[in-house]
Amino acid sequence: MPSARIDLLLVLLGSAAVIGGALLFQYVGGLAPCELCLLERWPYYIGMPLAVLVILAGGQRNLLIGGSALVMLLFLAGSGLAFYHVGVEQHWFAGPTACTGGSTGAKSLEDLRAQLMATKPVRCDEPQWTLFGVSLAGFNLLASLVLMVLAILALRDARGRRTA
Repeated sequence: MPSARIDLLLVLLGSAAVIGGALLFQYVGGLAPCELCLLERWPYYIGMPLAVLVILAGGQRNLLIGGSALVMLLFLAGSGLAFYHVGVEQHWFAGPTACTGGSTGAKSLEDLRAQLMATKPVRCDEPQWTLFGVSLAGFNLLASLVLMVLAILALRDARGRRTA
């Protein structure tokens, strides 16, 4: 397997680990994602199938180059979004005004009203969880940067390779 495809395989595995962790925090840990958290998942959702397609395409040099470049751009955008989220948490930037919420399961209008009144919106500017002072948005920034570097390595390897 050419080294560019190995780099993309690492991007795929890293992306799956990040999304798996986010879903575990959400569904097992009970941490509801804010609007920015949900947006930050999109580069992973798009990058994983893209990496699979490029890996399975074999040694087509142009596809390796184009796919690696797209993955790099995805995680560059993901890094920017994660940096923005960290900045919102640190109050460097103003955050979005919209909030997110799941299905209510209300059976009547009165049930829905009661649930809405009891529900506290998930705020983007208040980290729900930190480890050593780093929030999940901070860890996502680190992960996005690492995956972007792996995609850059894949791009470099694909461009330097004459045959795959």
